[in-house]
Amino acid sequence: MAKFMVMPKLGLTMTEGNISDWRKTEGDSIAMGEIVFEVETDKITKEVESSVAGVLRKILVAEGTVGVLEPIAIVGTADEDISALLAKAKEGPAKETEPEAKVEVNAEAPPAKKGEGGRVRASARAKKIAMDLNLDISEIPGTGPQGAITEKDVTDFGEKAKAGKQKISPTAAVVAEGLGIDTAKIHKDSRIMKADVYQFKLSDDLFKFADPQEYHKPMSLMRKVISKRMSESQHTSATVNYNQRVDTTAMKKLREELKSVAKITYTDILVKILSKVLLEFPLLNSTMVENEIVIRNYTNIGVAVALTEGLIVPVVKYANVKGLLDISNEIKELAGKARNNEIKEDDITGGTFTITNIGMYGMESFTPIINQPEVAILGINTIQETPMVVDGQVVIKPMMNLSLTADHKVVDGSVAAQFVAKLKEYIENPGLLLL
Repeated sequence: MAKFMVMPKLGLTMTEGNISDWRKTEGDSIAMGEIVFEVETDKITKEVESSVAGVLRKILVAEGTVGVLEPIAIVGTADEDISALLAKAKEGPAKETEPEAKVEVNAEAPPAKKGEGGRVRASARAKKIAMDLNLDISEIPGTGPQGAITEKDVTDFGEKAKAGKQKISPTAAVVAEGLGIDTAKIHKDSRIMKADVYQFKLSDDLFKFADPQEYHKPMSLMRKVISKRMSESQHTSATVNYNQRVDTTAMKKLREELKSVAKITYTDILVKILSKVLLEFPLLNSTMVENEIVIRNYTNIGVAVALTEGLIVPVVKYANVKGLLDISNEIKELAGKARNNEIKEDDITGGTFTITNIGMYGMESFTPIINQPEVAILGINTIQETPMVVDGQVVIKPMMNLSLTADHKVVDGSVAAQFVAKLKEYIENPGLLLL
């Protein structure tokens, strides 16, 4: 019996997913556990397996954003009548009573159509191909769902246009061939003459010389969510920024001494320090829920990891009861999973405080944005050899700026300042971690 394949729900907070890269085409057989397509959520990209066997009869959404549990394809037998399901798909999201082909996780904008106001509904890749072929995408008929213009529609249209009869003088054709010009790109209602070819060549050369390039890249779902959440954070929190310069001599020495045991990073050491200091200043580790402040006796520290499409924050759970080596290994494991699209929902939820390190890019100071619903975030900057006066003598010290952003609705300036001062004390005397 034919069934809908629907957009899977990959996490508790997921409301929609972005379909990309179908691994199967219509008419292909699908085996149990076989990867069918990829889904991009606001946080991760996952491969999706089929939990049913059959034939992929119809792809309802070639690519684009779809709400969870909405139909995206129909799976059935090769000769089965699927007209009822096709009609049902046009009505909207699959009803709860409709049979569904479930998917399991193994682990870009909706197809465009011509709509109100003359807008064209087409995939980003279709638009890019049309631009490369110098085609007006609004003139291309779409064969995808709801009149969507697909990549194939664009390439087929381009081939037909190229194959069409073009009026061109023999001399113009010879000149064009000699100059390596595709005359299909010369738009002229009347016959193309030699002068038209030379003019096109001149314009093309001037365009390349000026190099006025403009490429419209659709925002990924992750980028959209980051944009939304960062804006919301700025409107939610009454932020105050605190900067403190610290001497990293002792921390660097500790890192060097541990080299023979493990490759410990400055971030690892700072997470360990934070796991202790946050318990001394619980307001920095809290969350505000309506008119209440949630205080915790544990620390779940998020460590920001930069990806191609944006930022993701894996969380080291209960860092306050873990040793430095355990924290270091866990951060490396979580960062690797994030970069390989293997991160799970549980790995990126439950954080109570976030640390973000951009010191490797030479940044001296910045103002990080709070990762809601937390009330503070610590930015780590580059370490610089800096002249300092010690006991009346000028000495060179490896100095680093700490950049704290805190929500003044929960954390007063005096509390934030004391917190930063305590961090400075531990960084400059890491042996205090043994007490």
